[in-house]
Amino acid sequence: MAGNTRVGVLALQGDVREHAALLAHLGADVVLVRRPEELSSVDGLVIPGGESSVIDKLSRIFGMQEPIRTAIDAGLPVYGTCAGLILLADTVLDGIDGQESFGGMDVDVRRNAFGRQTESFETELDVPALGEPPVRATFIRAPVVERVGAGVDVLASLADGTVVAVEQGSLLGTSFHPEVDGETRFHERFLDKARTRAGTSVR
Repeated sequence: MAGNTRVGVLALQGDVREHAALLAHLGADVVLVRRPEELSSVDGLVIPGGESSVIDKLSRIFGMQEPIRTAIDAGLPVYGTCAGLILLADTVLDGIDGQESFGGMDVDVRRNAFGRQTESFETELDVPALGEPPVRATFIRAPVVERVGAGVDVLASLADGTVVAVEQGSLLGTSFHPEVDGETRFHERFLDKARTRAGTSVR
């Protein structure tokens, strides 16, 4: 359990409620983050699935882009699912005109790699870092990781080798949505990072 670890969910767009509910279930003190002062109060941040281009645009409107980039550079644990993974990538291969990411993870990500929402699917993934049983993974207009930098660990791939879960230091990203399947282990892994930071940081 996370105790009273204080973590945020970036609440600009996307499946914010599902992440907040799961994190609260795991014992975290959850903050919905829309302003820089809310970001500065947390020991970890989840960037939810949604529309990466919309979250990017709103982050700039709300003055959140640079504070998030600064926090990532300073080692804030961040977990991005689907659109959140896109936003953590240093390179977005097929972003819309003017689209930017927060960056921090040395990966190239392709948006909507599996096609339209009607082509969403579920599968089971072996994730050695999480142990047994396999992870039930739901892919909804999901991105994929097409290049992995030297400092990035691949946590899970599809049967054809397509990379769908990665980790680099304090950053964690998945192409899929554990929060919609009741899968808690990725969020627990994120909370472990946030709890470690809470024990060493001074605010």
